[in-house]
Order: sequence, then structure tokens, then C-alpha cells
Amino acid sequence: MSKYINRMDPELEEAIQEDIRAREDANLSPYASKNDEGHRRKPNSKDDVRTRYARDADRIIHTHAFTRYIDKTQVFFSVDNDHITHRVLHVQMVSKIGRTIGRTLRLNEDLIEAIALGHDIGHVPYGHIGEGSLSRLCEMHGIGQFHHNIESVHMLQGIEDCNLTLQVVDGIFTHNGEVHVQRLAPERDRSWKSLDQDIHRVIGGETDCPPSPMTLEGCVVRFSDVIAYLGRDIEDALELGLIEGVDEIPNECKERIGTTNPDIINSLIIDLIQNSYEQDQISFSKEVSDLVREYKQFNYDKIYIPVAQQAGEERIGKMFEIQFETFLRDLEEDDRDSNIFPHFVDCTWIDPDYIETSSGPEKVRDYIAGMTDRYFQSTFDQIVLPQRVTTFNDRPVGKPREYEGGK
Repeated sequence: MSKYINRMDPELEEAIQEDIRAREDANLSPYASKNDEGHRRKPNSKDDVRTRYARDADRIIHTHAFTRYIDKTQVFFSVDNDHITHRVLHVQMVSKIGRTIGRTLRLNEDLIEAIALGHDIGHVPYGHIGEGSLSRLCEMHGIGQFHHNIESVHMLQGIEDCNLTLQVVDGIFTHNGEVHVQRLAPERDRSWKSLDQDIHRVIGGETDCPPSPMTLEGCVVRFSDVIAYLGRDIEDALELGLIEGVDEIPNECKERIGTTNPDIINSLIIDLIQNSYEQDQISFSKEVSDLVREYKQFNYDKIYIPVAQQAGEERIGKMFEIQFETFLRDLEEDDRDSNIFPHFVDCTWIDPDYIETSSGPEKVRDYIAGMTDRYFQSTFDQIVLPQRVTTFNDRPVGKPREYEGGK
């Protein structure tokens, strides 16, 4: 280890940590999550000059999984338009919106940022269409349902072993904003044991919806997720011509919330703050909550269903099936030429305990879930298309063949 690592004077480090605690006591709401409350499954990490939640955010952005956000579908895939939202932009929007709300409500912005940056890491190629396809395959192979929020936890805790705090892991697990709610109140009595139990219940199909987050910050991220995608998905649909104009949007939604992404974000943030300030809950007003529900239904009918129909869910499902079965066979036969070995199983950044304890179907699930859209298409092509070659023997290209006949 380098002699320059961890050279800060211990007394100075303690003074900095004490200053952080004093600022939190003076500035944060009594309902906010303090950094000293953050605890890890393996409590062996020094705090140094960062807060615990800030360190979690740093650990997340330095993972290989975070890097792959760059080519993960948000809604629209296989689109040659650089202005369309990808997952990497969405998580930044969630983080920014969440921190704006959190700052006003005097909540812990470091915790909000960490949850927001990690919440969608488990999304698979081709978005929710791909998620449904992969989930069916997982159930067929006896490893339970697939849910991107649980996969996010698994990638950050099990595969890359970031050793995040419970509060961050809980916020990532409970972020799923597809189930509409008007208000969320934190369930603060969660532990690592109860979190594991809740995750197993969802995987086993006992419930479709995770519980409420254990922190107000987690509640903020769950609402921020909806605020971030609601207007942006409409703007993308207009950009691509899927929606002809804002006249299609329901009148009450247009008049009360707006039609542009900035207006929608602003309207929803203001309403959320007005109904949550100095309270131990995060809530929309009843009127705005009903309009958000209507807006989400509009997006579902006019954007998400048409995208799924145009993409061909059956074809995408077949792509997932072919790759799943191929890579599972490659593992069983120990085919070291298969991409799953050099690109996943043999990677040094993957926790060896995961490789040792996970089953074949679980490894294939996680390998496919971690793929970018482009890489998924490339691996599929390698499996189903004949390989192009430059020669059929070991002779280098361009080298003349020796004449074997007589003079």
C-alpha cells in the first residue's frame, strides 16, 4: 500500500467529523437521517473527511455497473437521436430534483444523492420490456422473479461489494415509483434482517410492491423518480413524433401541471414541498396526486404501450431466451471461449464470494441484466449470425500460399 494513503492526522479527522455532526444538528430537520445513523452490513469502513452517505455515493459512481448507465434504455431504444434520454441522464435528473426538494425540507442531500445515483443500476437492456422477458426466464429456471430495484441492490452489494449503508440500500430497494401513491411516510424500524426478508418476499412473488422507505430521503427519491420521467418522456415522445402535439394531453393536466418538462417539474416540486414542509411525510396534494395519476396513465397509453408494440415484445423476448439458454449451457460445459467468462465470471472487480456461491442461472441473470443495449445486441449477433472470417487456416492474411507442385 502506498505510504501516502490515509495520512490525515487523526485529531484533524475527528475534528472534521465533529464539525459535520454539529452542522447536521444545527441545520437538518429533526426528521432527517443523520450520517451517524448510517450503518453498514460489514462495519469496517473509516469515515475520513466524507460523510457516510457521501462515501456511498462515491462508491456507487466508481462501480463498473454505474459506467454502463451510459447505454441503458430509459424508454426509447434503437433510436438514432442523441437528444433522447438514456438511463444515465435520468438518474442525474432524479438526483438533482431530489436534492432540490431535500435542501428545502432540510433533509440529508448526501443520502438523497446516493440513493438516486444507484436506484436504476439494475435495469436491463430494452428497459421494462427486457425486464419482463428476463423475469419470465428467471422464474422458469427456479430463481424467482426479476425486479430491477432488487437487481440494483444485488449489483452494488453482492456482485461489486460496495458495502453501502442500510439507509442507501433500503432507498434503492424501495424506490419503485410505478405504483402510484399520494403520500409516503418512512418506516424507520427496518434492519438488515427485515430488508432481506422484504426482498425475498418480492422475489418470491408474495407482493408486487416494496414497502415504504425507511427514511424521508428515500421517500423523496421515490417521488423524484416520477417527477423526473413524467415530463421528460413526453418531450422525448414529441421529439420522435410518437405524440403529434401537446393538444393530446388531458386538459386538466395541461392547465394545472403544464405541458413542458420544466413546467411539470416546477409544478410538482412546489406542490410536494408545500404539502411536506416540516412534516414527517412526503406528499402531493390530493388534486395534484390525481392529476399525476392521470398523466402517468396518458404516458402509459400514448408512449409505453406503442413503444412496446413497435419494438415487438415477442422478438425481444426471444433474444433474451436465446442468450439466457446459450450462456447457461456455456457455463455448464465450461466453454471458456464464451463471453460470459472473460466479460463477467473471470473479472477481477466481481466479488469472489458471489462467483463461489451463485448458481448458473443466477450468474446468467446478472450477466444479462448488466449488459448495455449495444452489448446485448452484439452478443446476440455473435450467437445467431455466421461469423465473418478472413481465412480458413492459420496462414496470415496476405501471405502467399507455398506452391506444392513440381517445377
